[in-house]
Amino acid sequence: MIRTLSSDLPTFKNFKFHAGLNILLAEKSEQATDRQTRNGAGKTSFIELIHFLLGANKEGLLKSEALSKASFSVSFDLADITYDVTRDVAKSSNVYVNGDVSAWPVTPKFDDKLGVYIVPNKLWKQILGSKWFGLDEFDEDESEKTFNPSFRSLISYFTRRQLNGGFFSHQKHANIQQPWDIQVALSYLIGLDWHIPRNFEIFRKHAKIARELKAAVKKGDLGPYFGTAADLRTKLTLATAKLKRYKEQLASFKVVPEYEKLEQEASLLTRNISELNNQNLTDRELLLDLRASLASETNPEQRNLQQLYTEVGVVLPDLVKKRFDEVEKFHTAIIENRRAHLNSEIDAAENRIKERDKEKFHLDGRRAAVMAILKSGGALDHYTLLREELGRAEADFLTLQQRLQISERFESSKAELDIERANLIKSLKNDIHERRDIINEAILTFEALSEALYVNERAGSLTVAETESGIEFEIKIDSRRSTGISNMQIFCFDMMLMELLMRRNMGPRFLIHDSHIFDGVDERQIAKALQLGAEKAEKLGFQYIVTMNSDAIPADGFKPGFDLKQYILNPCLTDATEDGGLFGFRFN
Repeated sequence: MIRTLSSDLPTFKNFKFHAGLNILLAEKSEQATDRQTRNGAGKTSFIELIHFLLGANKEGLLKSEALSKASFSVSFDLADITYDVTRDVAKSSNVYVNGDVSAWPVTPKFDDKLGVYIVPNKLWKQILGSKWFGLDEFDEDESEKTFNPSFRSLISYFTRRQLNGGFFSHQKHANIQQPWDIQVALSYLIGLDWHIPRNFEIFRKHAKIARELKAAVKKGDLGPYFGTAADLRTKLTLATAKLKRYKEQLASFKVVPEYEKLEQEASLLTRNISELNNQNLTDRELLLDLRASLASETNPEQRNLQQLYTEVGVVLPDLVKKRFDEVEKFHTAIIENRRAHLNSEIDAAENRIKERDKEKFHLDGRRAAVMAILKSGGALDHYTLLREELGRAEADFLTLQQRLQISERFESSKAELDIERANLIKSLKNDIHERRDIINEAILTFEALSEALYVNERAGSLTVAETESGIEFEIKIDSRRSTGISNMQIFCFDMMLMELLMRRNMGPRFLIHDSHIFDGVDERQIAKALQLGAEKAEKLGFQYIVTMNSDAIPADGFKPGFDLKQYILNPCLTDATEDGGLFGFRFN
């Protein structure tokens, strides 16, 4: 129950509330201009102040410069204990609480100078959620709170705001409220398993991702990356084998000290051996030439020349014969010298080849020893490169493994999503069946409230049903309905929620309706609604606060003995004067 609302603004209209029905009235002045209408008296701002003091962000006029230095206070009961709560507009991160906090789950810091507890706004909302709705958010991680019922969403069904579209639909307290939040909040308030609509939203997120992936693959954006599961399995098999090879090579790898020097020595030995082979080849070709030349060296055949002269009848004198003999001896000596020289050259070449063969044998031995060392291991640089290759192979393997998992999940996602959706719908059906008594209680409560306002043929009915997208809380009314009738169904729905919570000893024990809930409503139905609200509040022990315009007060339709004036709060707001509004001055 709200007891008082006040401010440190000297001009602010302080209010004291009582049990049962409370009407905050805004009187219309005939002298008011178009800029000075009853809608500027502060009825909407009153509801915004209640929200602000219950942890909401600043909205509407609370963002204006004129209120930037103001603070506002409310006194209300929380778990049968009265608390005085103050919140500054400028420094709204904390609220200042005066009251017994010994039973709170978390004890806030006490300020000795101010004589109050300083409560961070986040903790304040958690305390209110715990005390009024049984929410337990103190030990949960932020990730675990995803799609859970929140205090701000639950309390907004009992303090609807016209500016947020709170009177557009009975299921929504704001136009921007998400479907999952509607389903979770109403399931929680009525007493159904709220985890099921939360799981529906998690399912919708998964389904959305699957649709986006499917669309991306169709467009070709992700096709080359993901590929088919079959192709990725092949690539993963090859990557696995490659990774295994690198691991085996590293396991048997031996780092050879001074590997590069040995490698250079082996290259030099090979080059020297090659050079010796080339020199031997040259000498062997020389031997062939020398031996051929040696074989062609013969003495001159001078007798043949003498016989030739004899046959032609030329008789050579003895002197000439003597010269021929000398020439023959000379040539014989030359040939013998030539042969001796060729034999000497042949011997030299053969000796050179033998020496080179010996040197080659020595070099071959050393090279074999060096190569054996090199083959037994490798250089540190090679080992490092091999490790880098192993790292790349491992990265490729893990990437392919992840791609395969995503691809397999993507290819099987449709079937899995169909199964998940079917399981969720089955869980929802089972919950509706198992909690039929709770649902029947809500249906009958709503029906009774609706019939109290309208005759049977125009009374609305509440339907709780499972759908493909989750649970629905639908109100079915006559097709000839008007805006006024629709607003009265919101009235009945909110009253139903309050009645259900009061029976379970839960909730804020107050329900606040803005004057817009009576827009387009017949005068007699307004009278019935006010009387019904007063009766229910008195019977069940909660507070029903209504903001109204003076020209909307019904002239008749009340039961005998029902005096509406006794429920009107003092002071009344008015647009007749500059200081007649809630804040005591007009805003630019």
